[in-house]
Amino acid sequence: MKKATTIGEYLIQRLYAHGVRHVFGIPGDYVLGFYEQLLRSPIRIVNTCDEQGAGFAADAYARVRGLGAVCITYCVGGLKVANSTAEAFAEKSPVVVISGAPGMKEREKNPLLHHKVREFDTQKKVFEQLTVAATVLSDPQTAFQEIDRVLHAALRYKRPVYIELPRDLAAVPGIPHHKPREFHEESDERTLGEALAEAVEMINSAKKPVILADVEVHRFGLQNALLKLAEKTNIPVAATIMGKSVIGEQHPFYMGVYEGAMGRDDVRRYVEDSDCVIMLGAFMTDINLGIYTAQLDPARSIYATSEKLSIRYHTFENVRFKDFIRGLLKARLQRRAPAKIPRPQSLAACRPARGKDKVTVKRLFQRLNAFLTEKTVVVVDVGDALFGAADLFIHHRTEFLGPAYYASMGFAVPAGIGAQLANPQLRPLVLVGDGAFQMTGMELATAARYGLNPIVVVLNNRGYGTERHIHDGPYNDLWPWNYHRLPEVLGAGRGFEIETEEQLDQALGAAERYTAGFCLLDVQLEPLDRSPALQRLAERLAKRL
Repeated sequence: MKKATTIGEYLIQRLYAHGVRHVFGIPGDYVLGFYEQLLRSPIRIVNTCDEQGAGFAADAYARVRGLGAVCITYCVGGLKVANSTAEAFAEKSPVVVISGAPGMKEREKNPLLHHKVREFDTQKKVFEQLTVAATVLSDPQTAFQEIDRVLHAALRYKRPVYIELPRDLAAVPGIPHHKPREFHEESDERTLGEALAEAVEMINSAKKPVILADVEVHRFGLQNALLKLAEKTNIPVAATIMGKSVIGEQHPFYMGVYEGAMGRDDVRRYVEDSDCVIMLGAFMTDINLGIYTAQLDPARSIYATSEKLSIRYHTFENVRFKDFIRGLLKARLQRRAPAKIPRPQSLAACRPARGKDKVTVKRLFQRLNAFLTEKTVVVVDVGDALFGAADLFIHHRTEFLGPAYYASMGFAVPAGIGAQLANPQLRPLVLVGDGAFQMTGMELATAARYGLNPIVVVLNNRGYGTERHIHDGPYNDLWPWNYHRLPEVLGAGRGFEIETEEQLDQALGAAERYTAGFCLLDVQLEPLDRSPALQRLAERLAKRL
């Protein structure tokens, strides 16, 4: 007779069915039983140095693969992934947070068990604010249905979910003969038709339409549909910083990143002069909009996301994002003559190194631009690592990852681990400031443990560079580390100390050739040096004062 499926086993089966092949985390006594079940499953456990690192790695894994998972113990582990889960919620990344917890029998008489904060449901209440669905698998009769419901929510809304597994129920069978529930959600056909008719009329009558693509095109797997729409109509495409690499940036219809005053002037003028901006999956965040320097007129806009659809000032309810884009593909949109559009900076723009010249931020990004290949995924942290990378030329789609809205420092190094495990064909180029590196950089030990080979570039300006440009003070300074010597501490990888352009060229060449482990490039920069993107923003803001 076939053995009954336990609650823990069913959760693992459903994760695997949705494409999860790795679970990131740190074990603790409340979750050891489930870890043992994972060990016997086809899903690989990836132990990180810290729970926050596990959360960031799972986030990046989800962005590349479609769903990620982090597994930690109760409260002392769970509350440490609250920050990374908040980022996943803000930036629409479907991460499954699995937390062990005290057993249901242990909770009787409300004892003061270790790791408990206030009440036994305190952690769940916290995660209810950070996820689209949360559950405690406290009843074997409903556990399988709850797993189905919560995982569906993660995939439907592309946001994190929370599953709490009491330790005395992981090995308890659920109801027999359960079949995974199928969920079907459809648009209101009449409303969808009206929205498409209005959108088609607006697009066809426009003289200079443009598509502004953002993060939800990534998350909902609509890159092919976007590309077909652009090629069907010859309408050019710009991306936001969150949506960067939504299509391959070598495509002739792609003009670059639009981010208000932070972006290139030619892209900004083209988008803002358009009489029909088709915003697909766009988040109107301060960073996407260049700290609100963007000038986008709702009267000349179509705004479509998974949460809202508006055309000019007309809002349509119950229209799914996927249905709207696919409807545009089927609609009678005019094919117009290709427009003359701005183009991203070409790879040939990188001049030869000037031997002993000191490396600047501008030169660093020019050189990195020429270093990128079709097998590179760029993973960036916040600050000038993010702003400067906006001008990099990404070869293929979904090969640029960064916390461009929630903007939590410490994302990039563990995210590089998650990205490479999600797609081993890609080698991460991780760009991180020294401040962010000091938060999670020791996750390079995880990279070494699992045989990964990211190239990590530390923008070492000896402090919090972006804050220095806002309001400088000694609180923005850092204790200097010998970053290039960390491979000696970890017993793996290679390190490079870089001050000149010649040293940068030599280090990048050596890093490209060394594939047996990680490489760490300590690029020493002047404290007040900044990228062209940050310089553009400062100049535009100064004109507004």
